[in-house]
Amino acid sequence: MENIVTDGLKLGFGLMRLPRLGEGKSRDPIDVEQVKVMVDKFIAAGGKYFDTAFIYRGSEAAIKEALCDRYPRDSYYLATKLNAADFAAKSREEAEAQLKTSLERTGAQYFDFYLLHSIDHESVDKYEEYGIWDYVWDAKAKGLVKHAGFSFHADAELLDQVLTRHPETEFVQLQINYLDWEDPEIQARACYEVCVRHDKPVIVMEPVKGGLLANMPEAATDIFYRADANASPASWAVRYAASLPNVEVVLSGMSNIAQMDDNLSYMKDFKPLTDQEQNVIADVLKALQEVDRIPCTNCHYCTPGCPMEIHIPEIFNVMNVYKVYGDLARARDDYTWRPGGPKASECIKCGQCEEACPQHLPVMDLLDEIVETLEKK
Repeated sequence: MENIVTDGLKLGFGLMRLPRLGEGKSRDPIDVEQVKVMVDKFIAAGGKYFDTAFIYRGSEAAIKEALCDRYPRDSYYLATKLNAADFAAKSREEAEAQLKTSLERTGAQYFDFYLLHSIDHESVDKYEEYGIWDYVWDAKAKGLVKHAGFSFHADAELLDQVLTRHPETEFVQLQINYLDWEDPEIQARACYEVCVRHDKPVIVMEPVKGGLLANMPEAATDIFYRADANASPASWAVRYAASLPNVEVVLSGMSNIAQMDDNLSYMKDFKPLTDQEQNVIADVLKALQEVDRIPCTNCHYCTPGCPMEIHIPEIFNVMNVYKVYGDLARARDDYTWRPGGPKASECIKCGQCEEACPQHLPVMDLLDEIVETLEKK
């Protein structure tokens, strides 16, 4: 495998969750002055890789002010993404225009890494229909892009199909963390192994699972602190992903200076996890699995016969995140979009799901619980 990130830390600065002014909501202005401090700390420690995207609200403009206008262009790597999904582009022309817009917003002259954004079963055909693969490689030939790849949010089978169809891909960005490593839906391990088979370097996103692995139940954090009282739970998660051989960079979406300081404290002189530390993470996983969760195996036997077409296993997955981490606001936000399809409240109590469930779960009662927890304010 050829390395595409040849210097700098193995830690990348993810720019999706930058600090914001006001109440800190997604529509509030980004706190550019705090971002400048974070950028300075990152570069002073040897960091070089910055990751943004066309659809990250305000991020590209903020990094122009905090990074591109203040540092020589050859002193950092900048990655951004083109999104061809319906919500981001209604036509081929709109999709192609994103590269020009991103260059204008950042003032970067070129992008070191350019990604087809969030390929999954819903968007994969759009990238083909709009000819985006050829468009991006043409941009590379013109010097606007140094390396081209894609970020991915689907199963290993689709990933293998995409890489087989597009062997010219130079890298893949995957969601990898110890909680998702064996998850039957995320398939982090299986997707990573597909990249290894295709000899593609991996950039890791969501190593802390959107902050969930930084704020865990006490039973789990106690295990970490007994092993190392000075190491944050987030440090275990980031180092876990960074310890994988084919991983070039692990992106951490840092939202404040304290998170930057913590990440740099252990990634400035990164050391892979030892066998003993891997055992600690295994113990944490056991503790998380003992939390009262819906024991759904994602077999989907319940869904083909559902007259309302409710995505029951996906809804259960969202509820389980709440049960494990207790983050109600995050669970409700995820519930609005992640499962897709009708909500739990649209169940008509026909009972076919319970007849089909090999785990004999009280599906209708569980859906009622989800309505009370995630739908009612």
